[in-house]
Amino acid sequence: MATRHGALLVETIVNGPFVENCYLLADAASKQALLVDPGDEDERILEAVRALELEVKEIVCTHAHIDHAGAVAPLQRLLGAPFALHREERPWLERMPSQAAVFGLDPREVPTVDRELAPGETIALGGLEAKVLFTPGHSAGGCCLSFAREQVVFVGDTLFQGSIGRTDLPGGSLKALLRSIREELFSLPDATVVYSGHGLATTIGEEKRTNPFLRPGALDED
Repeated sequence: MATRHGALLVETIVNGPFVENCYLLADAASKQALLVDPGDEDERILEAVRALELEVKEIVCTHAHIDHAGAVAPLQRLLGAPFALHREERPWLERMPSQAAVFGLDPREVPTVDRELAPGETIALGGLEAKVLFTPGHSAGGCCLSFAREQVVFVGDTLFQGSIGRTDLPGGSLKALLRSIREELFSLPDATVVYSGHGLATTIGEEKRTNPFLRPGALDED
């Protein structure tokens, strides 16, 4: 069952071998939707779209690791929806077949990027607005989607309940990740609900208070 935050409907679809959270975000009135981070199980994601009677206006990926973007190409065809991604994520996207091979997965197609996400841009969704936050660190072009009025943010693998994204893959940077969290995410109200790419939802305030990786001096930023 979809969770409601004011006029924003959030359907979480846990999918694939990486147990990744794909999100359907919809304006309750218009039923216009964004599909965020479809990593795997495209047919099941399509079933969720149809069950909720949504019109997917765009597919958006927070970054292009296979567990977040592996099902984009088939869903572009099935939904007839354009795909948006930050330009710094193109190298990962182009390596989609090799990403699949590394993990012993069936081949994955390289989807076509229809437009590039721009930091600070606003994405209209019926009567709702999502702001694109540029949050590199886990990957070079990582982005988050913030619904300010509804106090909800979708953070990909930037921040988790009690943890942070890994930074040891190409394009990763611990210094950039910590800056992204502290300057972009922690500038949001404490009550803001955080939907991550894996695991349970949390809040900005809870992570400020309890996340062991974000205590002063907890990590070396150099």
